[in-house]
Amino acid sequence: MRRRQAEAILTATDRIPGPSFLGEGIGNFWQDAANPKGIWRRTTLESYRSANTRWETMLDIDALSRAEGKDWVWKGADCLAPDETRCLVSLSDGGKDAVVVREFNTATGLWVEDGFILPEGKHRLEWLDRDTLLVATDFGPNTLTESGYPFIVKSLKRGQTLAQATEVYRGDIGDGGYGVSPNVYRNGDGAVLAVLIQRPLDTFRAETWELRGAIAHRLQLPERVNVRGVLGQMLVLTLDEDWSRAGRSWKAGSLVAADLARLRTVPGPGDLPSRIPDEVLFAPDERQSIEDVAVLDDGDVVATLYDNVRGRLVVFERGQAGWHERNVPVPDNVAVSLGDTSRNTGRFFYSVEGFLTPSTLSLANTQTGATETLRAAPARFDASTHVVEQFEATSSDGTKIPYFVVRPKDLVMDGHAPTIIYGYGGFQVSKPPIYIPEMGKLWLENGGVYVNANIRGGGEFGPAWHQSVLKEHRQLAFDDYAAVARDLQTRGITSPRRTGIYGRSNGGVLTSVAVTQHPELINAAVIESPLIDMLRYHELPAGASWIGEYGDPRIPEEAAYIARYSAYQQLRPDTEYPRVYITTNTRDDRVHPGHARKFAARLGEQGHDHLYYEETSGGHSNDADPVANARRWARHYVYLSQQLMD
Repeated sequence: MRRRQAEAILTATDRIPGPSFLGEGIGNFWQDAANPKGIWRRTTLESYRSANTRWETMLDIDALSRAEGKDWVWKGADCLAPDETRCLVSLSDGGKDAVVVREFNTATGLWVEDGFILPEGKHRLEWLDRDTLLVATDFGPNTLTESGYPFIVKSLKRGQTLAQATEVYRGDIGDGGYGVSPNVYRNGDGAVLAVLIQRPLDTFRAETWELRGAIAHRLQLPERVNVRGVLGQMLVLTLDEDWSRAGRSWKAGSLVAADLARLRTVPGPGDLPSRIPDEVLFAPDERQSIEDVAVLDDGDVVATLYDNVRGRLVVFERGQAGWHERNVPVPDNVAVSLGDTSRNTGRFFYSVEGFLTPSTLSLANTQTGATETLRAAPARFDASTHVVEQFEATSSDGTKIPYFVVRPKDLVMDGHAPTIIYGYGGFQVSKPPIYIPEMGKLWLENGGVYVNANIRGGGEFGPAWHQSVLKEHRQLAFDDYAAVARDLQTRGITSPRRTGIYGRSNGGVLTSVAVTQHPELINAAVIESPLIDMLRYHELPAGASWIGEYGDPRIPEEAAYIARYSAYQQLRPDTEYPRVYITTNTRDDRVHPGHARKFAARLGEQGHDHLYYEETSGGHSNDADPVANARRWARHYVYLSQQLMD
């Protein structure tokens, strides 16, 4: 039954089709029961507004998979502005991060005969012009870092092979992070404003270089910075560290506009000092953060902000007296997400949602100030029985950790409520209050409680919230999670017998550690696509790219603090653990399935009851097939119900 319920939700034809601006129209990638691999389609904005949208299919991934005998999974398209008829389509075999790239013509609906084709790899690529790409990829022996990511950028002309491409930038084989990345910034008319290259030094630190012609020059930017866009000759940045220059200072977390000419170590042709000084658009307080940012040609900057994990949508406008902000009205206590933008028209999509409130999609126009609601998703579960509350737990060092509780309105606080605590706590990824329809149907409607723990390591309160638990301080994130569990039990919402936890990827580190450090607090754990053997994570594909987050086990003093929490090493045969459920994916080339396999094997060797399931397609993102994804969620909730409900 749960599988059927989940499948009905994930394949429903009345879902909101996520829109993107595509040339003069709207594009969308769509999956349902009839098209599990999906179709890439388009329509006009006028038709999208209507109740009966007329879609034109451009590319059918199910048909392509059948014709080519491949398990193709859509991984997106990059279309060249302004007409956006030439698109680089990324296809994954079975859901892996590594993709094949092919050039597609949306005007003809055909693959381009002399088009760009890149073999399978973890590419970083951008259009430079209609006949040139900037490509960072595997160019042969000794062109990838130990994490398997590229460190060389080349210019690839139409008709050339990768071997014939011209090198324009080279990092170092010892670089960390996710590989060197070229970024071409354009205005809405397609004119190139800047070409920047990010050279990662580790997971979070990077050098920023500007490519002018065939020569790259380093910019005078801090190593922890995110370039959000280009406005004229100004770079719009968010800072992940404090920054001082030219007698001015900005604190970490700020949104700043900086003059590109003054950032150059080597002046560009015709460089003149900007008449507009470097300015801060927004400086958050300790309970605020910036999430999405978009730069528009009319000079406005749109951003989603979070204030105590509650969303706001703001347009920053430049006037004669500097920048000022204008709030776009959104409901209280919701998550706000910025969608695609049209730079030259000032239009942008945005959506709002809450734990009990389905998503609503709107279109705004900064030039007119108008907003209109385009779509409202139907309710997928009965939310009338539940209420949302926000509490704080006190962690081991006294820090207040916020968390949301979605519970029945009439809940008697005697500790009997089956409760799932979700956590992530890493990589500056925020977890705001979003609508999770399958969770509502399969868990809340059955009387369950859902908890979203905003522990440190996330981005809910900006870079400091994340950086406070890096490397040797990681234990604090685990303490935060345990503090939330204890606080829930102290309040009488649940009890150890009724408490379960769920986390995936980095959240798999969290949940596996919770099992080994605090088995007395929980009776269930879904550990999905996890990192678990933290003393060897760097030896598995992509693992070394995360050394900036966890530390380097090859360094003895860093191995020492990692070993103190690594769940694979901390399992004990004489400790009583709950029956955990470990699940992974054979095609996961981001977090290797070996972590999950080894943990399950060691549990078995030590005589601990556990469940293990390995899906054979879908990859780390689980985006290959909504029907398969429904089965995945059904397995999770059947297990949690067995463990936590009578």
